[in-house]
Amino acid sequence: MKAVVFAKYGPPDVVTLTDVPRPEPRRREVLIRIHATTVTTADWRARSLHMPAGFGLLGRLVFGIFGPRKPVLGTELAGVIEAVGPGVTRFKPGDQVFAFTGGRYGCHAEYRTMPEDGLLAKKPPNLALDEAASLSFGATNALSFLRKAGIKPSDQVLILGASGNVGTAAVQLAKHFGAEVTAVCSTPNLDLVRSLGADHVIDYTREDFAQQHNRYDIILDTTGTTTLARCEQSLKQNGRLVAIQGSLSQMLGLQRAPRRTGKKVIAGVATVTPADIDLIAHLAERGTLRPVIDRRYPLEAAAQAHAYVDTGRKRGSVVLSVVPDRDVQAKAA
Repeated sequence: MKAVVFAKYGPPDVVTLTDVPRPEPRRREVLIRIHATTVTTADWRARSLHMPAGFGLLGRLVFGIFGPRKPVLGTELAGVIEAVGPGVTRFKPGDQVFAFTGGRYGCHAEYRTMPEDGLLAKKPPNLALDEAASLSFGATNALSFLRKAGIKPSDQVLILGASGNVGTAAVQLAKHFGAEVTAVCSTPNLDLVRSLGADHVIDYTREDFAQQHNRYDIILDTTGTTTLARCEQSLKQNGRLVAIQGSLSQMLGLQRAPRRTGKKVIAGVATVTPADIDLIAHLAERGTLRPVIDRRYPLEAAAQAHAYVDTGRKRGSVVLSVVPDRDVQAKAA
């Protein structure tokens, strides 16, 4: 099968399309013929080893000291069940599904196996396959960290980087939880975040949220650019700065406000369960959560997709089409 692989860390041109062995489903596993996948910031970090402050050495330990431990990137996919292994009962060949592999990667390929009880669900019928492929990464991160923050109805939530993959999901999920949402993004993306449900918008090229008098229960930073010192005055009593791409000092709890204020930093890694994937599928089917796709590239143009993600200007997801649209349409007909 065809897969996009990389043998060394570096710029986008280290990824190449080549032939690798096709996996076979083992007991309680399904084999998915991938139709679409995405290039996310997780792929960018793994490929370039560009880590949050303080995580340089840890990045090498996680991804491979002398070279990539997982040469096929890609954390999310959508496709069709090609075959099932012994003992599979939840899925059958022909089912359209989407899945999240997270740190196991392996989605930039024509096929991927998944455990049937893993982070896998049937595709919402109202979404195309490339839209379903764009659901998991942003929504799982946003959902996990909003829960860590203890979001509740009527909370005032500020989202930094609201037009990115995690940010667009966070706006919608925060509204789902009943919060009042202020979205921070650049001028071209103001209408986008409004369309996703943001109650208020701040154009960071013209205004600095930290210089305003508004106070928030939760500041969700998807960009890795904000410290507690910078935004402490923008937090209410017991307010939380949620650092999705937190620095080592944030992870270690070294950024602290006076105890009497109750303000704190929440960092760490996202936790995802199969129930979360089912919830995301349910919200997408209801129209409560919709993926945002910026650009689409064929699998063989993966290096171009990586280069665009490297610019830091993408809105929502960048999709890699593994099966051309015309082939999908012809099969459906």
